Amino acid sequence: MASFNHFVLLLLLIITLILSAEATKERRAIPSKAERNEMKRQLKAINKPAIKSFKTEHGDIFDCIDIHKQLAFDHHLLKNHSVQLRPTTVPEYITGNNISESFSLLQEGISCPDGTVIVKRTTMQDLMHAQRLKSMGFEGPRPFLTETNNMNFNGKFYDARADYGPNPFAGVAGNINIWKPKILQDQVSIGYMAVSGGPIEEDFASISVGWIVNPSMHHGDHVRLYAYWTLHGSSTGGCYGMSCPGFVQVSKTIPVGAVLQPFSIYNGRQYELRLGLFQDSGTGNWWFVFKEEIIGYWPASLFKSWMESNSANYASWGGQVYSPIREKSPPMGSGHWPSEGFHKAAFISGLKLFDGHGKVYNPGRGTVKVHESRPICYKARYVHDVDKPWLKSVYFGGPGGCIG
Repeated sequence: MASFNHFVLLLLLIITLILSAEATKERRAIPSKAERNEMKRQLKAINKPAIKSFKTEHGDIFDCIDIHKQLAFDHHLLKNHSVQLRPTTVPEYITGNNISESFSLLQEGISCPDGTVIVKRTTMQDLMHAQRLKSMGFEGPRPFLTETNNMNFNGKFYDARADYGPNPFAGVAGNINIWKPKILQDQVSIGYMAVSGGPIEEDFASISVGWIVNPSMHHGDHVRLYAYWTLHGSSTGGCYGMSCPGFVQVSKTIPVGAVLQPFSIYNGRQYELRLGLFQDSGTGNWWFVFKEEIIGYWPASLFKSWMESNSANYASWGGQVYSPIREKSPPMGSGHWPSEGFHKAAFISGLKLFDGHGKVYNPGRGTVKVHESRPICYKARYVHDVDKPWLKSVYFGGPGGCIG
């Protein structure tokens, strides 16, 4: 009887400790007065004066900002930067690849006037969510995972991708089909393509673009257009598109952070996100393109590690997920294996590279290798010439369920 009473007391003590920990976590989630004042200061710096504003059906607010007064120019390297409104040249593949998508990024009636750019407004809630995710170990995607950067104290990254390199090139393109995986509040699931410069095992710069589902940061499980840049090992850091100085928006119609809809249906209709990243041969700036629309660019001065060769040397296409260390990892892509193929698995088709003159070419035989950080939960399959008509594609994804 005594042993039973001891067990009950021990059980009650454990429950009390758990509830106390959860209560402490909730208290920590509520910012102090000093923290709120600091967030207000940050918001004032991030959100520039709007000439016009719109609120979408999803609750997002988009502002029309003077193109010359956007956040990008708060970066110390861009104080005297002159806006490049258009690339010197645009790769012919991008302007001539007229694939029609039957989805749009903004609802009808949202349009910014000439001389302005469209920017998603950052809110107090956005900052709180971002800080919470950062405290849990997620600051942004890690498109070129290695054994040394796939985990932190609070969580773990998994990916399944196809890599090209190390060979110099000046741009990438691909058509990513859009999915809406069911994930928990603090998890992240991404479909992306990326470029990087410098040795991956050491410090390197990278840009990744694609779609992201991140309920905690985006207060909802919507699929969104994202762009992320980073300078690994550098105190200057990096961030999501317009949330810190660096990325120069030039589009007045396509905002980073917009909701993507509709999304692909398992064994049904597929919706693709056609994206491109390419380097301007004249300025060295890296441009981000959605369909034929030029969204904006990262100035060359941000990426000092690329300046010697003035080009990138690694490309990647695939998927990535992040999960807190105590949770099972979430679905990637459609949540189904690449072997299930078209209509069922996530894919990026039309993998292309650009040379320094904007000419498009296919990755050569043997230059693309598949990387799977946890094959038991996620896989990637590179499909090339023999599997027509899906020339040069990567299928990726899986149901997840990994821990540690």
